[in-house]
Amino acid sequence: MANFDLMRRLTLDKGGKIILLVMDGVGGLPREQGGPTELEAAHTPNLDRLAREGSSGLSIPVARGVAPGSGPAHLALFGYDPLVYEIGRGVLEATGIGLQVNPGDVAIRGNFCTVDENGIITDRRAGRISTEEGAKRIEVLKDITLPGVEIDIEIAKEYRFAMVLRGAGLNGAIADTDPQQTGVPPLPAKALDPAAEKTAGLVNQWLAEARARLKGHEPANMATLRGFAMEPGLPKYGDVYKLKAACVAVYPMYKGVAGLVGMDVIPTSAHDTTADEFEHVARIWNDYDFVFCHIKYTDSRGEDGDFDAKVKVIEDVDEALPRLLDLNPDVLIVTGDHSTPATYRAHSWHPVPTLLWAPATHMTDRAQAYGERECIMGALGQFPAPDLMPMALAHAKRLQKFGA
Repeated sequence: MANFDLMRRLTLDKGGKIILLVMDGVGGLPREQGGPTELEAAHTPNLDRLAREGSSGLSIPVARGVAPGSGPAHLALFGYDPLVYEIGRGVLEATGIGLQVNPGDVAIRGNFCTVDENGIITDRRAGRISTEEGAKRIEVLKDITLPGVEIDIEIAKEYRFAMVLRGAGLNGAIADTDPQQTGVPPLPAKALDPAAEKTAGLVNQWLAEARARLKGHEPANMATLRGFAMEPGLPKYGDVYKLKAACVAVYPMYKGVAGLVGMDVIPTSAHDTTADEFEHVARIWNDYDFVFCHIKYTDSRGEDGDFDAKVKVIEDVDEALPRLLDLNPDVLIVTGDHSTPATYRAHSWHPVPTLLWAPATHMTDRAQAYGERECIMGALGQFPAPDLMPMALAHAKRLQKFGA
């Protein structure tokens, strides 16, 4: 995996240009014994051609047998050991929607929920209200005050929001107030470390005021808070890899993790299609050395358990792929952050199909298509996902020789 001290010594500030295309949760499983996975079932002539021309393998996001969350899985793709560098979900959500998270701040992800007259949760997601309705509830909460604390709160998407607390002596070691089930009341904020007792007390004050203000605003008449976290101080792409890097993504969390490692986050619309995202990449291509492009719905359809819909998302990516190839990248990597088989309906531990196409430097292998079984035979083998960035830099001729 990427040794940052070594990368700083070896990386060059010039060389080829790299695209990292991540189809979230792309890896899958057959829905019947011996059948194809979603990726194998999809009609992907462009990806299959790149597989024949390039090198393939399977990446392991965290460790064998470990199903990763999206945050650590993306950190691994970016070259960070996810067991060393951890980012809380609150920081990802907050930075993803443009909130500033400074050292000493506490960032929190919030969900609007529905409670009955006895304060019992009947819907953890408030009927999945629209983003517009969620924004109206945020306006109700914006002028809540806490002693010695500045509060920054904004809607993220639908029933989700993010909040940042700024003030002296704050600590993010606090348990979630979402009980992860209906039929019970929201939990109080509880400190997981004595240093967080003060912060937990302030959060409970905020929750009490939020409940009073949201009363009558059904279905979003209460809020739960999750992912309490503080700014992790990650090494930055420009420092470690000498890359001017950009992120094209639609969902806030992926913008957040990209911003935390020092990528410029390119404005997008919540309604952008894959083709729209590729147009954003083309628009900024001349200004960057490295572009990370994220496709969400491979993961979403897998979590929905919809095998055919996940196949369709993969086929849409393949159909739009010539737009990226027209840019003539020196290195194009196609992979996922983790596997999300539709039969499993969740993130899984299965290694992730990975394709590296670098016409000037790659070694072709026996893979004839982009799919799980073909990648097993590929030249890249099975490798830790954090190794991907050093491989990308090497194929872009951005690493100098080590030693005499």
